[in-house]
Amino acid sequence: MSAFCSLQAFAVDPFEDFHKYGELSEEEIHELHQGEFLYGDMEFGFIASSGNTKNSSFKIKGNVYQDFKYWRNQFKIDGHYADETDTETGIEDETASRYFVSAKTSYKFGADNESFFVYGDYEADQFNGREYTTTFVVGYGNRLFEGRKNTVDFHLGPGVLVYRVDDETELLPHEERVERGHLLRASLQWERNISKRTRFNQDFSYEESLSGLGSRGISETALISQVIEGLSLKVSYTYRYNSAPEEDKRKVDTELGVTFVYSFD
Repeated sequence: MSAFCSLQAFAVDPFEDFHKYGELSEEEIHELHQGEFLYGDMEFGFIASSGNTKNSSFKIKGNVYQDFKYWRNQFKIDGHYADETDTETGIEDETASRYFVSAKTSYKFGADNESFFVYGDYEADQFNGREYTTTFVVGYGNRLFEGRKNTVDFHLGPGVLVYRVDDETELLPHEERVERGHLLRASLQWERNISKRTRFNQDFSYEESLSGLGSRGISETALISQVIEGLSLKVSYTYRYNSAPEEDKRKVDTELGVTFVYSFD
């Protein structure tokens, strides 16, 4: 049994009418919601199966905004949990457990396309060898391009990185359980309205440690296309890279998702 759905969060979806994807730029959509306390979307996914083994998987993802005259805030959440139970032995094995939250506040100044931002995130992944990873960044943002079909936003700034290695990982003599350092973070977001019914999103962020703690990159590619009125199909691919993984861990994690998105007023 499986079910996928997306529900509007707290107020109005910033892309409330899918047929307007090719008619409004992202900036015009934000102007429509300027002054609202919260708007955005939340996506939920759940899969359950039974037989020789029982499997369950849960995914939650959200992107919520606050938009005011001089300030724009953005909050993201991304979580994935999966387990598997042997029906004969009753032994349950957790196969995935990852949770990520971030917040960014931007102060608009000078030209409309420029901003000063403060960004922070927190990630807990049970299977990457780290109990948690958190970053804090301040910097400069700019909309590099804005057209009727495309918008490209860029952010760059220095920050700090803190992570804790889990207790199950054996440390080398020179390593610490908690590591701290400085980093440089860059992010790029490209949105293209392919047609009146289809939208393409590309989000990319990269962090380079200035303290010898390695680098981290995240890329998310998504295509949302309307199937029937109020119902759309979303296909997404996520690529995560860590140049300095913990012992016996891989540098790359990938995730492919196919979900139905239900939009309503």
